[in-house]
Amino acid sequence: MQFLNRIYLGNSVRTWIIALAVAAAIYAVLKVLKAVFHRKLKALSAKTATDVDDLVAELIRRIKFFFLFAVSVYLGSRVLSLSGKADDILSKIVTIAVIFQGAVWGSVLFDYAIGRARGGKEGLEAEDKTKLAALGFVFRIALWSLVLLLALDNLGIKVTALVAGLGVGGIAVALAVQNILGDLFASLSIILDKPFAIGDFIVVDDLQGTVEHVGLKTTRVRGLGGEQLVFANSDLLKSRIRNYKRMEERRIAFLLGVAYQTPVEKLERIPAIVRQVVEAQKNCRFDRSHFAAYGDFALRFETVYYVTSADYAVYMDVHHAINLALLSRFRQEGIAFAYPTQRVFLEQGPGSPSPADKG
Repeated sequence: MQFLNRIYLGNSVRTWIIALAVAAAIYAVLKVLKAVFHRKLKALSAKTATDVDDLVAELIRRIKFFFLFAVSVYLGSRVLSLSGKADDILSKIVTIAVIFQGAVWGSVLFDYAIGRARGGKEGLEAEDKTKLAALGFVFRIALWSLVLLLALDNLGIKVTALVAGLGVGGIAVALAVQNILGDLFASLSIILDKPFAIGDFIVVDDLQGTVEHVGLKTTRVRGLGGEQLVFANSDLLKSRIRNYKRMEERRIAFLLGVAYQTPVEKLERIPAIVRQVVEAQKNCRFDRSHFAAYGDFALRFETVYYVTSADYAVYMDVHHAINLALLSRFRQEGIAFAYPTQRVFLEQGPGSPSPADKG
């Protein structure tokens, strides 16, 4: 019993044993609670459609040993009478453990945000997974660099000079690679926001083609002439992009010009004829047809209809059929299409011989 009363570092052996038992008990309880809550949340997540419970379950699963151990030791040490220096060391150890655990949770939250923005990793293409992995690597480097600086500062190491040096070097590096970094973050924006995807037909300014590859720095498009167009991602996002693959239907407006000699009663029938021809086609919805303007050599009728398919080939087939059908109907109705004509008026001046005099 005398052994239990011996004093070490200001506390008896009995007190040290009690502190150790408290720390061990707290650690055991925390481990059990972690396992129980994780199991229950996993079971709950299997029954629900939301992924928030999956996130919470993953956060619990990623609670690290060093965090539980540091918290248990710190709480167990409350039984002891420690010097201010020893208590300060324990506090710093717990703080560092919390910082590192926060970094682990931050990594989990980053993965969750990326997966949620892209609709889950099951929906990602292999190429997108590679790019997200690279971007995740960059994020983790930045995160753990920050954690390391906070840990060193908590240990009393002066990191001001180090941060200043890194800041100057970082500015120099950032200026040197600012275009690369801009394209890198633009690539992240393309991956998450998806203004276009591989296989989409896009028009950028006066360039157009099908997207073949979206990389970390550039996007490659196959032009209509067979050439490959390469866009910097940052420049691409600054442009006005027209994505024809995302069309649900096509709006077509076209003009018909008929001769001025066409009788009024036939002009009145043209909108109805056009409507019949358009509505007879598949994948087509008529909108309107009107006598729109007096042209230089034609009476102009404007017609608008919709092709209920985004496929360009389908649109061309429909428009081809409509043009042929209109040509046939107009010939049946005796309505002539106009073509450029000129009428010359000759005026006889004074003193000029008349046609009778010439005879």
